[in-house]
Formats: sequence, structure tokens, C-alpha cells
Amino acid sequence: MVTKNQIKLVVSLQQKKYRTQHGLFVVEGAKTTREILKAGLKPFKLFIDEPQKIEDFIEAEVISKSELKQMSSLSNPNGVLGVFYMPDTKKPDNTDWLVGLDAVRDPGNLGTIIRLCDWFGVKHLICSMDTVDCYNPKVLQATMGSITRVNVVYTDLLEYLKKSSLSIFGTFMNGDTVYQKELPEAGIMIMGNEANGISKEICDVVTEKIAIPQFGSKTTESLNVATATAILLNEIRRG
Repeated sequence: MVTKNQIKLVVSLQQKKYRTQHGLFVVEGAKTTREILKAGLKPFKLFIDEPQKIEDFIEAEVISKSELKQMSSLSNPNGVLGVFYMPDTKKPDNTDWLVGLDAVRDPGNLGTIIRLCDWFGVKHLICSMDTVDCYNPKVLQATMGSITRVNVVYTDLLEYLKKSSLSIFGTFMNGDTVYQKELPEAGIMIMGNEANGISKEICDVVTEKIAIPQFGSKTTESLNVATATAILLNEIRRG
């Protein structure tokens, strides 16, 4: 039987400060949990609510549905919950494209961008310190396991860019159309905040201003940041 302290710990991991304090994060769902186990991340504790699932999760502890519901961040828990140790981040290399995020706040956007990086083979995602935590439960749900294949680094983005030898691309309404731009084999693509775009400090170090041209109604103000990332990564890989 799961203890009250275990439930309290798992619930606390819904908050970033406790994830950081314990070096642990929570994933929910059989598919994502399998992906993370397959990637070799070390489990702290696995919980399942049906004994027959033990064949897939040998190390799991069988608990009741009510106990799982107390731990879960979902209104309808889906039967499997894993607590994992956070992996060490790696130093990004400059041999390929990187994506940089400047204060992206929405968990769904970050999760989708991580999936896009995985799909397009971008190994490193550089995030400003005020970008949403990649171990936020909603982010993890949106990544669908891609979190294990993309190295997410949180750092002082401005200082990182100042020290980089790569060309720095940023998206702006008045930039050169990306469809006519000759893109290099490696660079950094900066994506800005959902409401405010790229901050002035980061704008000042951008070396290449690009734009996704608008063909439809001018009443549409801007693209969702994850959608824009998909278009840009497609152009990067198309060249």
C-alpha cells in the first residue's frame, strides 16, 4: 500500500521548486512511461492501478485507483504513473541547428516544440530561464516521449547567444521571407514569447531577421509559436 508520504511527494512534484529540490519529475500514461524507460532514464518509483499491467512494468507497485487519483494531475488518471530522476543536460554542439526559446510560457507550446525538435532532428533546445519548465506535467504530456531525445538546456539566453559563433535567426514581421532565404547548415533559430515576441535584448544580438509571409487575411495578427517553429524547421531541413 502506498504511503501518505509517497503521495505527498508525488503531488509536490507538480511544482517546479519541488522538482528542482528532489531532482525528480512525474510522467503519466503507459506510452510515455515506456518511452522514458526505453530511453534509459532511471525510475525512482513506478505505480500502476491494475495487476495485469505488471508484465509491462515489472518494477511497478500496484496501487488502488483512488490512490492513483490522489497522486495524479489529471482529472481522469490513465493507469500508470512514473517518478523519474532528472537526467543531466549535455553541452550543446555547434555542428547543426539549435532552437532557442525566449520566454515561451505555455506548457502546450513547449511540449509541441520539443516534439517538433525530435521530428526534425534538432538535438538541442536552449531555453531562457523564464521559459516554462520542461518537466511541467502538461509539457511532458504534450511531448509524447520526445523529452527523452531532445537535450533541453536552461540558461541565460542572452549570454549564451553573445558567446555563440553561429548565426542567430529571429522571426519578425519585417524580416526577409524565409522562403527566399539561403539558410546555412547550422545556426540558432530564436522563437519568442507568445504575447510579446522576441525581447529587445535578444533582438539586439539577432544577426538574421526572417519572416513567414502572410497570404491570408491581414486581420490575423500572428502565428502560434509552435506552428511557426514547425514551418521554420521544415524550411531548415528542406534546404
